[in-house]
Amino acid sequence: MNNTDKKQETAVLVALATASQSAEKTQEYLQELAFLTDTAGVQTLKTFIQKLERPDTRTYVGKGKLEEIAAYVKEKEVDMVIFDDDLSPSQVRNLEQELQCKILDRSLLILSIFSIRAQTSQARTQVQLAQYQYMLPRLTRMWSHLSKQKGGVGTRGGPGEKELETDRRIVRDRITLLRDKLNKIEKQSNTQRKSREGTVRVALVGYTNVGKSTLMHRMAKAEVFAENKLFATVDSTVRKVVYDNIPFLLTDTVGFIRKLPTTLIECFKSTLDEIREADILLHVVDVSHPVCEEQIEIVNRTLAEIGAADKPTILVFNKIDLYQNEESVETSDGKETLQTSLERLKNTYWNQQNVPAVFISAEQREHLDDLWRALMHEVAKVYYTIFPNYLPQPTLAS
Repeated sequence: MNNTDKKQETAVLVALATASQSAEKTQEYLQELAFLTDTAGVQTLKTFIQKLERPDTRTYVGKGKLEEIAAYVKEKEVDMVIFDDDLSPSQVRNLEQELQCKILDRSLLILSIFSIRAQTSQARTQVQLAQYQYMLPRLTRMWSHLSKQKGGVGTRGGPGEKELETDRRIVRDRITLLRDKLNKIEKQSNTQRKSREGTVRVALVGYTNVGKSTLMHRMAKAEVFAENKLFATVDSTVRKVVYDNIPFLLTDTVGFIRKLPTTLIECFKSTLDEIREADILLHVVDVSHPVCEEQIEIVNRTLAEIGAADKPTILVFNKIDLYQNEESVETSDGKETLQTSLERLKNTYWNQQNVPAVFISAEQREHLDDLWRALMHEVAKVYYTIFPNYLPQPTLAS
């Protein structure tokens, strides 16, 4: 019997604990890199961490660690080695010579996932443009490297084997064509957004995999894709919602992540415009995640970079059903009830921010009424600025 199932690719992950990044923080980042790798459909076999003051300019890791990685790759016949930081073209070339397998850095892995996830013509064009821009300075090694590969993560969805003979001039021409195509698509998107003027616009923002798409489904009854994988949503989704006699548009947007490739931020301008032009932001946070504070900072920093930091914002702490307080509370049955846990959560500093905060579970439909009250309070402010004579006004809880 012929086995037609494609063998799952395997990988080892590599990261550095440097003078500016502790070993504990590096371990957290490697866990995220492993999640990214799983999202790309690749099995992680082992992780390597090395303590160095700074990355080695030639091979990222030191000579001894490189020999250790090479021995493991050869023994286990590993398909690829993925590094948690961006690599220079010379580092990639040197690592390929030493390890004799496919080399990916964090940006290329994220680009691969985006190419898998992109559904619309706009998203596919954006991702392909970002891939070409990433590859342009790496052409010499990329084409020789790809000529030895048979597709897979790091190559799929973008320039592949049939374009190995492509030179810099052709690639630049391709980038120009993609930019022209994207400009036309963005003009259509701008026209669509202009047609929404006079309508209150609310955008869901947040770190990737915090539950934005699930919340979108709960609020708008929209059949949007939601999965426990990073970047489940690449394409923005807009739905009209009417609540308490007030209509507004709700948009689900791509999740942010640490070290999001600059080329992706540039290429997803149109999608990010949905955030820039929103009247209100729902900043969704996975409160059960061990480093959710850092995720909030990353999202806030990205919002500042795209010029959307001054929007009226509601912090939506999601996944309270998975939240575990560090201090346990003994009850008669030895368990802490969800309500007790929620009350303790509300008394933490999360509820002491400069913006409104609500605590929900979108998956379990817990306390969504708190979110609706907070949101509609903000929506009404905008709505009655646009339509000051509209009657009757809804009754909103204070």
